[in-house]
Amino acid sequence: ACCGLRGGMSAIIKAGPLGFPFACIDPFLFAVYHDDAYPRGDDNMGPPRELLRGRALGSDFGSPTGWNMYHGKSVPGFPKHPHRGFETVTLVRHGIVDHCDSLGSAGRFGEGGDAQWMTAGRGISHSEMFPLLNKEGENRLELFQIWLNLPKKDKMADPHFKMLWSEDIPQATLPSEGSGSASTTIAVVAGRGFIEAKLEDTVPTPPPASYARDVDESDVAIVTIKLERSSKWTLPAARGGVTTRRKVFFFKGSELTADGKVFKEHTGLELRGDASVPLEATGEGDVELLLLQGKPIGEPVVQHGPFVMTSREDIMQAFMDYQKDEFGEWTHDSDAPVHPRETLRFAKHMDGTQEERPWPPPARRES
Repeated sequence: ACCGLRGGMSAIIKAGPLGFPFACIDPFLFAVYHDDAYPRGDDNMGPPRELLRGRALGSDFGSPTGWNMYHGKSVPGFPKHPHRGFETVTLVRHGIVDHCDSLGSAGRFGEGGDAQWMTAGRGISHSEMFPLLNKEGENRLELFQIWLNLPKKDKMADPHFKMLWSEDIPQATLPSEGSGSASTTIAVVAGRGFIEAKLEDTVPTPPPASYARDVDESDVAIVTIKLERSSKWTLPAARGGVTTRRKVFFFKGSELTADGKVFKEHTGLELRGDASVPLEATGEGDVELLLLQGKPIGEPVVQHGPFVMTSREDIMQAFMDYQKDEFGEWTHDSDAPVHPRETLRFAKHMDGTQEERPWPPPARRES
Protein backbone atom coordinates (compact mmCIF):
# COMPACT_ATOMS: atom_id res chain seq x y z
CA ALA A 1 0.00 0.00 0.00
CA CYS A 2 1.14 3.53 -0.68
CA CYS A 3 1.23 6.16 2.01
CA GLY A 4 -0.14 9.58 1.23
CA LEU A 5 1.83 11.33 -1.48
CA ARG A 6 4.32 8.59 -2.35
CA GLY A 7 5.59 9.17 -5.85
CA GLY A 8 3.70 12.48 -6.01
CA MET A 9 0.28 10.80 -6.22
CA SER A 10 -2.31 12.12 -3.78
CA ALA A 11 -4.41 9.73 -1.71
CA ILE A 12 -7.36 12.08 -2.29
CA ILE A 13 -9.22 11.33 -5.51
CA LYS A 14 -11.59 14.27 -5.16
CA ALA A 15 -13.21 16.47 -2.55
CA GLY A 16 -16.42 18.47 -2.44
CA PRO A 17 -18.69 20.28 0.01
CA LEU A 18 -21.09 18.27 2.14
CA GLY A 19 -24.71 18.40 1.08
CA PHE A 20 -27.94 17.15 2.57
CA PRO A 21 -27.80 14.23 2.09
CA PHE A 22 -24.09 13.40 1.87
CA ALA A 23 -23.21 12.18 -1.62
CA CYS A 24 -21.96 8.59 -1.34
CA ILE A 25 -20.30 6.09 -3.66
CA ASP A 26 -21.10 2.44 -4.47
CA PRO A 27 -21.95 0.33 -2.44
CA PHE A 28 -23.49 3.17 -0.35
CA LEU A 29 -26.44 5.12 -1.70
CA PHE A 30 -26.39 8.14 0.59
CA ALA A 31 -26.10 9.28 4.20
CA VAL A 32 -27.99 11.97 6.07
CA TYR A 33 -26.78 13.78 9.17
CA HIS A 34 -29.32 15.27 11.57
CA ASP A 35 -28.39 17.54 14.49
CA ASP A 36 -31.51 19.09 16.02
CA ALA A 37 -31.63 21.10 19.26
CA TYR A 38 -35.22 20.30 20.24
CA PRO A 39 -36.86 22.19 23.11
CA ARG A 40 -38.33 20.57 26.22
CA GLY A 41 -40.89 17.87 25.58
CA ASP A 42 -44.57 18.18 26.46
CA ASP A 43 -46.76 15.42 27.93
CA ASN A 44 -47.02 13.82 24.47
CA MET A 45 -43.22 13.85 23.98
CA GLY A 46 -43.41 16.50 21.30
CA PRO A 47 -42.46 20.20 21.33
CA PRO A 48 -44.92 22.53 23.09
CA ARG A 49 -47.82 23.22 20.73
CA GLU A 50 -47.18 26.96 20.66
CA LEU A 51 -43.79 26.31 19.07
CA LEU A 52 -45.40 24.46 16.15
CA ARG A 53 -47.38 27.44 14.89
CA GLY A 54 -46.33 28.52 11.42
CA ARG A 55 -44.47 25.30 10.61
CA ALA A 56 -45.25 23.21 7.54
CA LEU A 57 -46.26 20.22 9.64
CA GLY A 58 -45.90 16.99 7.71
CA SER A 59 -42.92 18.33 5.75
CA ASP A 60 -40.85 20.55 8.03
CA PHE A 61 -37.20 20.65 6.89
CA GLY A 62 -34.47 23.31 7.10
CA SER A 63 -36.02 25.38 9.89
CA PRO A 64 -33.92 28.36 11.05
CA THR A 65 -34.92 27.55 14.65
CA GLY A 66 -32.30 24.77 14.81
CA TRP A 67 -34.79 21.90 14.85
CA ASN A 68 -37.21 20.28 12.43
CA MET A 69 -40.38 18.21 12.71
CA TYR A 70 -39.56 16.40 9.44
CA HIS A 71 -42.71 14.42 8.56
CA GLY A 72 -43.98 14.33 12.14
CA LYS A 73 -46.95 16.46 13.17
CA SER A 74 -46.87 16.27 16.98
CA VAL A 75 -43.67 14.27 17.65
CA PRO A 76 -40.74 14.88 15.27
CA GLY A 77 -39.59 12.09 12.99
CA PHE A 78 -40.66 9.93 10.10
CA PRO A 79 -44.06 8.20 10.40
CA LYS A 80 -44.89 4.96 8.59
CA HIS A 81 -43.15 4.63 5.22
CA PRO A 82 -41.93 1.71 3.06
CA HIS A 83 -38.54 0.50 1.83
CA ARG A 84 -37.41 -2.19 -0.60
CA GLY A 85 -34.10 -3.27 -2.09
CA PHE A 86 -31.45 -1.90 0.29
CA GLU A 87 -30.44 -1.51 3.95
CA THR A 88 -30.54 1.32 6.46
CA VAL A 89 -28.03 1.80 9.26
CA THR A 90 -29.17 4.40 11.80
CA LEU A 91 -26.40 5.51 14.17
CA VAL A 92 -27.64 7.70 17.04
CA ARG A 93 -25.10 9.85 18.88
CA HIS A 94 -27.57 11.89 20.96
CA GLY A 95 -31.28 11.57 21.60
CA ILE A 96 -33.80 8.76 21.16
CA VAL A 97 -35.37 6.93 18.21
CA ASP A 98 -38.54 4.85 18.55
CA HIS A 99 -38.90 2.19 15.84
CA CYS A 100 -42.03 0.25 14.82
CA ASP A 101 -42.55 -1.83 11.68
CA SER A 102 -44.97 -3.95 9.67
CA LEU A 103 -43.37 -7.27 10.60
CA GLY A 104 -43.93 -7.05 14.35
CA SER A 105 -40.60 -5.53 15.39
CA ALA A 106 -40.21 -2.49 17.61
CA GLY A 107 -37.50 -0.78 19.59
CA ARG A 108 -36.12 2.22 21.39
CA PHE A 109 -32.47 3.10 20.93
CA GLY A 110 -30.19 6.07 20.95
CA GLU A 111 -27.99 8.14 23.20
CA GLY A 112 -24.32 7.28 23.12
CA GLY A 113 -23.98 5.42 19.84
CA ASP A 114 -26.65 2.71 19.45
CA ALA A 115 -27.11 1.61 15.85
CA GLN A 116 -30.05 -0.08 14.17
CA TRP A 117 -29.29 -2.15 11.08
CA MET A 118 -32.33 -2.94 8.97
CA THR A 119 -32.31 -5.01 5.80
CA ALA A 120 -35.42 -3.92 3.90
CA GLY A 121 -35.01 -6.70 1.33
CA ARG A 122 -38.32 -7.54 -0.36
CA GLY A 123 -40.12 -4.91 1.64
CA ILE A 124 -40.91 -3.44 5.04
CA SER A 125 -42.86 -0.46 6.34
CA HIS A 126 -41.52 1.25 9.43
CA SER A 127 -41.65 4.44 11.46
CA GLU A 128 -38.79 6.33 13.09
CA MET A 129 -39.96 8.87 15.65
CA PHE A 130 -37.88 11.13 17.89
CA PRO A 131 -39.65 11.43 21.28
CA LEU A 132 -38.59 14.35 23.47
CA LEU A 133 -38.20 12.65 26.83
CA ASN A 134 -36.78 15.58 28.79
CA LYS A 135 -39.62 17.79 30.06
CA GLU A 136 -37.30 20.29 31.75
CA GLY A 137 -34.74 21.24 29.11
CA GLU A 138 -33.29 20.70 25.65
CA ASN A 139 -33.65 17.39 23.80
CA ARG A 140 -30.76 17.13 21.37
CA LEU A 141 -31.03 14.64 18.51
CA GLU A 142 -27.87 13.81 16.53
CA LEU A 143 -27.78 10.86 14.17
CA PHE A 144 -26.66 9.45 10.86
CA GLN A 145 -28.87 7.39 8.62
CA ILE A 146 -26.85 5.50 6.04
CA TRP A 147 -28.31 3.67 3.04
CA LEU A 148 -26.30 0.63 1.90
CA ASN A 149 -27.30 -1.01 -1.36
CA LEU A 150 -28.06 -4.71 -1.84
CA PRO A 151 -26.97 -6.74 -4.88
CA LYS A 152 -29.77 -7.77 -7.23
CA LYS A 153 -29.62 -11.35 -5.93
CA ASP A 154 -30.47 -10.15 -2.40
CA LYS A 155 -32.94 -7.35 -3.08
CA MET A 156 -35.87 -9.68 -2.38
CA ALA A 157 -34.32 -11.27 0.72
CA ASP A 158 -36.37 -11.55 3.88
CA PRO A 159 -36.40 -8.29 5.85
CA HIS A 160 -34.37 -8.25 9.05
CA PHE A 161 -34.05 -5.87 12.01
CA LYS A 162 -31.00 -5.93 14.26
CA MET A 163 -29.77 -3.75 17.10
CA LEU A 164 -26.10 -2.93 17.56
CA TRP A 165 -26.06 -1.55 21.10
CA SER A 166 -23.45 1.10 21.85
CA GLU A 167 -21.79 -0.97 24.58
CA ASP A 168 -21.23 -3.76 22.02
CA ILE A 169 -19.65 -1.51 19.37
CA PRO A 170 -15.88 -1.50 20.01
CA GLN A 171 -13.90 1.70 20.10
CA ALA A 172 -10.27 2.53 20.68
CA THR A 173 -8.75 5.71 22.07
CA LEU A 174 -5.23 6.08 20.72
CA PRO A 175 -2.51 8.62 21.52
CA SER A 176 -1.77 11.12 18.80
CA GLU A 177 0.94 10.11 16.35
CA GLY A 178 2.40 13.55 16.93
CA SER A 179 3.64 15.13 20.13
CA GLY A 180 1.37 16.23 22.96
CA SER A 181 -1.41 14.62 24.96
CA ALA A 182 -4.20 14.69 22.36
CA SER A 183 -5.88 11.46 21.32
CA THR A 184 -8.00 9.93 18.55
CA THR A 185 -11.11 7.84 19.21
CA ILE A 186 -12.23 5.31 16.61
CA ALA A 187 -15.55 3.43 16.82
CA VAL A 188 -16.08 0.53 14.40
CA VAL A 189 -19.74 -0.15 13.61
CA ALA A 190 -18.74 -2.44 10.74
CA GLY A 191 -15.48 -3.44 9.09
CA ARG A 192 -11.97 -4.62 9.83
CA GLY A 193 -8.46 -3.19 9.76
CA PHE A 194 -8.79 -0.04 11.87
CA ILE A 195 -8.08 -0.94 15.50
CA GLU A 196 -6.53 -3.77 17.51
CA ALA A 197 -7.61 -7.12 16.06
CA LYS A 198 -8.81 -8.68 19.32
CA LEU A 199 -11.12 -5.70 19.87
CA GLU A 200 -12.24 -5.59 16.27
CA ASP A 201 -13.21 -9.27 16.52
CA THR A 202 -16.09 -8.09 18.75
CA VAL A 203 -17.67 -5.90 16.04
CA PRO A 204 -21.34 -6.97 15.86
CA THR A 205 -22.31 -9.11 12.87
CA PRO A 206 -24.56 -7.45 10.25
CA PRO A 207 -27.92 -9.09 9.35
CA PRO A 208 -27.91 -12.39 7.42
CA ALA A 209 -28.56 -10.98 3.92
CA SER A 210 -26.49 -7.84 4.33
CA TYR A 211 -23.90 -6.96 1.72
CA ALA A 212 -21.61 -6.30 4.70
CA ARG A 213 -22.10 -9.78 6.19
CA ASP A 214 -18.97 -11.25 4.52
CA VAL A 215 -16.49 -8.53 5.40
CA ASP A 216 -13.65 -10.31 3.59
CA GLU A 217 -15.67 -10.24 0.38
CA SER A 218 -17.25 -6.78 0.62
CA ASP A 219 -14.72 -4.84 2.75
CA VAL A 220 -17.66 -2.73 3.95
CA ALA A 221 -16.81 -0.42 6.84
CA ILE A 222 -18.74 2.15 8.84
CA VAL A 223 -16.38 3.96 11.22
CA THR A 224 -16.54 7.18 13.24
CA ILE A 225 -13.32 9.05 14.01
CA LYS A 226 -12.83 11.83 16.56
CA LEU A 227 -9.54 13.71 16.48
CA GLU A 228 -8.93 15.91 19.49
CA ARG A 229 -7.38 19.29 18.75
CA SER A 230 -3.86 18.79 17.30
CA SER A 231 -4.25 15.00 17.23
CA LYS A 232 -2.92 13.07 14.26
CA TRP A 233 -3.90 9.56 13.14
CA THR A 234 -3.16 7.69 9.93
CA LEU A 235 -6.12 5.92 8.34
CA PRO A 236 -4.79 2.54 7.18
CA ALA A 237 -5.16 1.45 3.58
CA ALA A 238 -8.28 -0.63 2.98
CA ARG A 239 -7.86 -4.38 3.23
CA GLY A 240 -9.34 -4.62 -0.27
CA GLY A 241 -6.73 -2.21 -1.62
CA VAL A 242 -7.49 -0.53 -4.90
CA THR A 243 -10.73 -2.52 -5.32
CA THR A 244 -12.29 -0.81 -2.27
CA ARG A 245 -13.91 2.60 -2.66
CA ARG A 246 -13.93 4.83 0.38
CA LYS A 247 -15.09 8.25 1.41
CA VAL A 248 -14.43 10.27 4.56
CA PHE A 249 -16.97 12.91 5.57
CA PHE A 250 -15.56 15.83 7.59
CA PHE A 251 -18.79 16.91 9.31
CA LYS A 252 -17.68 18.62 12.53
CA GLY A 253 -14.78 20.87 13.48
CA SER A 254 -13.01 23.93 12.11
CA GLU A 255 -10.05 22.51 10.18
CA LEU A 256 -8.92 19.11 8.93
CA THR A 257 -5.60 18.37 7.28
CA ALA A 258 -5.79 15.20 5.19
CA ASP A 259 -2.80 13.89 3.27
CA GLY A 260 -1.20 17.31 3.64
CA LYS A 261 -4.18 19.26 2.28
CA VAL A 262 -6.04 21.69 4.54
CA PHE A 263 -9.84 21.76 4.59
CA LYS A 264 -11.59 24.59 6.45
CA GLU A 265 -15.10 23.75 5.20
CA HIS A 266 -17.02 20.57 5.91
CA THR A 267 -16.11 18.28 3.06
CA GLY A 268 -16.53 14.82 1.58
CA LEU A 269 -13.21 13.30 0.51
CA GLU A 270 -13.05 10.31 -1.80
CA LEU A 271 -9.84 8.42 -1.00
CA ARG A 272 -7.81 5.77 -2.75
CA GLY A 273 -8.40 2.38 -1.20
CA ASP A 274 -4.73 1.38 -1.50
CA ALA A 275 -3.45 4.47 0.33
CA SER A 276 -2.94 5.13 4.01
CA VAL A 277 -3.98 8.70 4.76
CA PRO A 278 -2.61 10.98 7.54
CA LEU A 279 -5.46 12.88 9.21
CA GLU A 280 -4.90 15.77 11.63
CA ALA A 281 -7.08 18.25 13.54
CA THR A 282 -5.16 21.43 12.78
CA GLY A 283 -7.75 24.03 13.77
CA GLU A 284 -8.99 25.40 17.08
CA GLY A 285 -10.99 22.39 18.22
CA ASP A 286 -11.79 18.72 17.74
CA VAL A 287 -12.59 17.22 14.34
CA GLU A 288 -15.12 14.46 13.70
CA LEU A 289 -15.29 12.22 10.65
CA LEU A 290 -17.48 9.45 9.23
CA LEU A 291 -15.81 6.81 7.05
CA LEU A 292 -17.87 4.71 4.62
CA GLN A 293 -16.11 2.18 2.42
CA GLY A 294 -16.71 -1.04 0.50
CA LYS A 295 -16.12 -2.87 -2.72
CA PRO A 296 -18.61 -1.61 -5.31
CA ILE A 297 -21.58 -3.80 -6.21
CA GLY A 298 -21.31 -2.53 -9.77
CA GLU A 299 -24.95 -2.97 -10.79
CA PRO A 300 -27.48 -0.44 -12.14
CA VAL A 301 -29.17 1.66 -9.45
CA VAL A 302 -32.75 2.67 -10.18
CA GLN A 303 -34.29 4.57 -7.28
CA HIS A 304 -37.73 6.01 -6.82
CA GLY A 305 -38.25 7.40 -3.34
CA PRO A 306 -37.97 4.56 -0.82
CA PHE A 307 -37.42 1.81 -3.40
CA VAL A 308 -33.99 0.95 -4.85
CA MET A 309 -33.85 -1.71 -7.55
CA THR A 310 -31.91 -2.39 -10.75
CA SER A 311 -34.62 -1.68 -13.35
CA ARG A 312 -37.67 0.52 -13.88
CA GLU A 313 -39.81 -2.61 -14.13
CA ASP A 314 -38.73 -3.69 -10.65
CA ILE A 315 -39.62 -0.24 -9.30
CA MET A 316 -43.10 -0.48 -10.81
CA GLN A 317 -43.49 -3.92 -9.26
CA ALA A 318 -42.46 -2.54 -5.88
CA PHE A 319 -45.23 0.07 -6.04
CA MET A 320 -47.80 -2.56 -7.00
CA ASP A 321 -46.69 -4.88 -4.21
CA TYR A 322 -46.85 -2.08 -1.65
CA GLN A 323 -50.33 -1.07 -2.76
CA LYS A 324 -51.44 -4.69 -2.34
CA ASP A 325 -50.34 -5.39 1.24
CA GLU A 326 -48.18 -2.45 2.45
CA PHE A 327 -45.38 -4.98 3.09
CA GLY A 328 -47.03 -6.58 6.09
CA GLU A 329 -49.53 -5.83 8.82
CA TRP A 330 -49.37 -2.53 10.70
CA THR A 331 -50.59 -3.35 14.22
CA HIS A 332 -49.54 -0.11 15.94
CA ASP A 333 -51.99 2.48 17.26
CA SER A 334 -51.00 5.18 14.75
CA ASP A 335 -48.72 5.80 11.80
CA ALA A 336 -46.38 7.72 14.15
CA PRO A 337 -46.22 5.57 17.30
CA VAL A 338 -43.98 6.36 20.26
CA HIS A 339 -43.29 4.18 23.28
CA PRO A 340 -44.11 5.33 26.82
CA ARG A 341 -41.75 7.94 28.26
CA GLU A 342 -40.43 5.59 30.95
CA THR A 343 -39.55 2.79 28.49
CA LEU A 344 -35.88 1.80 28.54
CA ARG A 345 -33.82 0.83 25.50
CA PHE A 346 -35.24 -2.35 24.00
CA ALA A 347 -35.68 -4.34 20.81
CA LYS A 348 -38.63 -6.61 20.07
CA HIS A 349 -37.89 -8.89 17.13
CA MET A 350 -40.27 -10.34 14.57
CA ASP A 351 -39.91 -13.83 16.14
CA GLY A 352 -41.19 -12.43 19.44
CA THR A 353 -37.88 -12.38 21.29
CA GLN A 354 -37.07 -9.21 23.18
CA GLU A 355 -33.89 -7.52 24.38
CA GLU A 356 -33.76 -4.89 27.10
CA ARG A 357 -30.81 -2.65 27.85
CA PRO A 358 -30.20 -0.22 30.73
CA TRP A 359 -30.49 3.53 30.53
CA PRO A 360 -28.13 5.30 30.37
CA PRO A 361 -25.96 2.84 28.43
CA PRO A 362 -22.89 1.39 30.14
CA ALA A 363 -19.38 2.08 28.88
CA ARG A 364 -18.32 0.73 25.51
CA ARG A 365 -15.76 -2.00 24.92
CA GLU A 366 -12.55 -0.04 24.61
CA SER A 367 -8.82 -0.55 24.39
